[in-house]
This record gives sequence, structure tokens and C-alpha cells, in this order.
Amino acid sequence: MDFFPLLAKTVILRPYVFVFLAVSLYAARQLLGWKRTGRLFGITWAVAFIAEFASTRIGIPFGDYFYTGSTVGQELYISNIPFMDSLSFPFLLFASYCVALVFVLPRAKMAGHSGWNFEASLRTSWLVVGLTVILFTFSDVIIDPLALRGDRWFLGQIYGYPHEALYFGIPLSNFAGWAVVGFVSLFFYRWLERGPYQADPVPQTIVRREVFFGIGLYYGVLAFNLVLTFWIEEVLIGIVGCFIFTPFTAALIVTLWQKKTILGNQAEST
Repeated sequence: MDFFPLLAKTVILRPYVFVFLAVSLYAARQLLGWKRTGRLFGITWAVAFIAEFASTRIGIPFGDYFYTGSTVGQELYISNIPFMDSLSFPFLLFASYCVALVFVLPRAKMAGHSGWNFEASLRTSWLVVGLTVILFTFSDVIIDPLALRGDRWFLGQIYGYPHEALYFGIPLSNFAGWAVVGFVSLFFYRWLERGPYQADPVPQTIVRREVFFGIGLYYGVLAFNLVLTFWIEEVLIGIVGCFIFTPFTAALIVTLWQKKTILGNQAEST
């Protein structure tokens, strides 16, 4: 079938994916600018597609799994990989990156604008990379158990694993694969940021509101998946997911509150 009709069918079949993608592109444009957004999203999509292509053939890096092909003709595939599946990785990595920035970026004030220092040495530090990979990987703790049960909601049974696995049917190798995709993508992005494109300006050198868009996206994706998890009556999976993310969320709230208080005090003293 022709590319554009299939792409249109994909958008109609998976509108939630493209809503998340649109939000992430807007948020990334505000934070990084179009050039950096293109590099980050392009690298992540390519790494994710290669990882999925390899895993469905040799089991690396996600472990052994397969796509059923149940929606062939209903949505766009690239080889045996549904287009929308690898498309989800870029916006999830960007959202995770925004959450990580809150923990790492120091407070700053410039020209009456208070927020967090967004200079390259900070936003591409190994600490930011490491936290992003952790948050990115842990998001799949909620996403994949639900996706595996896609026949019980509007995703459909698009993939499966050949063997039973420990975490609600998901092998631990799958989470290792997510960590690999996140790290490799950020490694190359960091190399470009600190090498050939380090002179490119960012929209803002002091950021705060721009990061909140990404944080909202991260928790919006989690909330979407948790609501559907409880809706299909997988209560235990939902409770475990909430339990896992409670410490992260509490730490994020405390960090935001502390930095808000410090910035408020700093503004009053000037």
C-alpha cells in the first residue's frame, strides 16, 4: 500500500501517540530549539529502530520478542516494526531528560529572569545523562506490562514474548534494552552538543517554564498508562507502578519546592 494512506491510517489508529509527539516537539522547541530537537529526536528514533530490528532477529538488546503483524495494512510498518512503536522512544527520552534537568541544573538569575542555568556543561553532563536513562527505563516499568495486554484495550496484540517472564510477563532484558537505547542516544547527542554543534545557541540560557512542559509530558504518559492499566482491571500492575514511582515523584516535588523557595528568596534580596 502507498506510504501516505498508511501514514494517515496510523494517525487515525494511534492518535494518542501523535498527541504525545506533538506536545514533545512543542516542548523541545521551547527548550532546545529546532536544530537540537531534530538531532535528539532523530538520533533516538534511529537507535530505537535499529535496536528493535536487531532484537526481533537476534534478541539484542531487548531480548527475544516478536511483532505479530496483526495490524499490517492498518498502520505503517518499516520492515516488521510498527512505525508508531519506535516513534514513541524520542518523546519519552525527551520527557525523561526534562525531569532529570530539575535535579541537576543549579539555580540562576539573569536580566530579571530567575530559573535554572542551562549552559552546555550542565545540560549535557554525565549526571543528567545517567538520571535521564534511569527515568527513561523506569517509565517502561508501567508502559510495557500494559502494552503486552494490548488485546484488552485499543492498542491490539501487536507483539509478544516467546517465553514467560518474571515481571508481569516482561523479561528483565527488555528494561536493559531501554537503558541501552537511552544511553546510546544521549551519548551521540552529547557528543554533537559538545563537539560540532556546541556554538549553536539555545532559545533561553535560563530556563524553568520550558522544562515544565517536558515534566508534564512525562507524567501525562505515566498517567495515561496507569489509567488504562486500572481500566483493564490489572490492579496489581497499577499498584506496583504507583509504588515504584512514588519515591521519584516525592523527590521531584521536594526538589522543585526547594528551588522555588531559594529562587523566591533570591528575588526578594535583589
